[in-house]
Amino acid sequence: MAVGSRVLNAIERVGNKLPDPVFLFLWLIGGLIVLSLVGAGLGWSAVNPVTGDTLKAESLLSAENLAQLIIGMPQTLADFPPLGIVVTIIYGASVAERSGLFTTAIRGALLNAPRFLLTPVVVITGMVSHHASDAAYVVVIPLAAVIFAAAGRHPLAGLAAGFAAVSGGYAGNLVPGAQDALLLGITEPAAHLIDPSYSVNIAGNWFFIVGVVIVFTPIVWFITDRIIEPRLGKWNPEGATASVEEKAPLTPGDKRGLAFAGLAILGMIALWVLITNLPVSPFVDPDAEAAQRFNPLYKSLAAFFAITFFVSGAAFGIGSGSVTSHRDLVRMMREGLVQLAPYLVLVFFAAHFVAMFNWSGLGPILAINAAEHLQRVQLPTPLLLISVVLVSCFFDLFVGSASAKWSALAPIVVPMFMLLGISPEMTTAAYRMGDSVTNIATPLMSYFPLILTFAQRWVPGFGLGSLMSTMLPYAGSFLVAGLTMVALWVALDLPLGPGVGVHYTPPAPATAAQFPADGGISGPHAPPEPAAAGAAKAPER
Repeated sequence: MAVGSRVLNAIERVGNKLPDPVFLFLWLIGGLIVLSLVGAGLGWSAVNPVTGDTLKAESLLSAENLAQLIIGMPQTLADFPPLGIVVTIIYGASVAERSGLFTTAIRGALLNAPRFLLTPVVVITGMVSHHASDAAYVVVIPLAAVIFAAAGRHPLAGLAAGFAAVSGGYAGNLVPGAQDALLLGITEPAAHLIDPSYSVNIAGNWFFIVGVVIVFTPIVWFITDRIIEPRLGKWNPEGATASVEEKAPLTPGDKRGLAFAGLAILGMIALWVLITNLPVSPFVDPDAEAAQRFNPLYKSLAAFFAITFFVSGAAFGIGSGSVTSHRDLVRMMREGLVQLAPYLVLVFFAAHFVAMFNWSGLGPILAINAAEHLQRVQLPTPLLLISVVLVSCFFDLFVGSASAKWSALAPIVVPMFMLLGISPEMTTAAYRMGDSVTNIATPLMSYFPLILTFAQRWVPGFGLGSLMSTMLPYAGSFLVAGLTMVALWVALDLPLGPGVGVHYTPPAPATAAQFPADGGISGPHAPPEPAAAGAAKAPER
């Protein structure tokens, strides 16, 4: 225990010395400028094996790049792919959250759970509640403790199960949402460094995130019921400051609101199905290959979720009485955007880092050279992706923001793994797994103090070490299960989402080129040999 405490204290000290993610990106931009000067001066270059273009490192202090940076600053921010998608979804999600739909639906799911299914219901509800953003932490986790106490079980076992699901199972869900739009939106411009025609949609990890729910639910169920709860012992409610009075049943207004919301969701699904099946549907591309025919439908999911959240939230508000006029809806959307302010500040710097990485040409050059060395080592594809999971786990101990880490890593790892025959969606899935499993193992996670406060309401003497020791079995099990899941997903070549697979195939063999004769990719992941290499040209901007 002493060794564990020293390790945790060391992690905490190192993490506290890290700058805010905004300044972390400023440091990265400064380092990138220096690296671009060195690369341009030394003549770094590589041949893109997909397009055949010769890529050269460019100084970010050149007249052209300075003009793009200063004159094009507003456009650079506007062109950041995740920004528009996230803001669009938030317009609807903020109505669903502030009208009370999310919290009431969560309460209803937990309050009505049978005792013997209490743990898995908490877990699945916790993972689905990721659509409610931060509300998942402040609603699901304390409510899980209340429900367990009301069922005669130790409330901290419920709190641990809820925390494990909401935070450790962050990669899992039953349907895509804002987090998918955000991360896969960052993935697409990274993929464009190698293949400018590559298209990513928010359904690209759909089957994978469902798989996380299926795999992690029995793990949390077993650990909670067989390890954590017996270890906590019999709960003595004396001295607890929380009360089961918090387990308030749903009111008639709540039930009426949920009924209205359910009908609204069914109506939206019916509408999308109807539009998809029209003779000339905007959601179907009849000229595309079979696997790509429904890409417009997948791309419409951002709008679908935004409109569905808005309509169902408004329907709930009308039914429950929390919405009395259209002004309430406008206020809820406005409040949702206000809470998005920290993300908008971070996005400004992340967008410029990603754009400048593109302008410098260093991303594909580093990726091509790294892919060349990895190909020489001949590591199996599962091991390559396991390395992404482990790197993501490590960085997650210090930097909590999933989008901040992915904005920095994606321009390197996505094109590098594309050159090794791994799809951008698979690389994103591996990153998400690593980013998820260690959330509950680090006291640097922003909600860790809040969870500790929730625990102390039931057991006043419950400390940081107690919470860490409670959550470590989940984190360790999640890590092993996550690594196994990623490896098996690749080995079995399972689909990641509709029309999306594990492997990446270059778009046109006739335009591909090998690496130069002094070193190149060969073997099972090698791109097809080209007819001729293209003329020297700066990377896609």
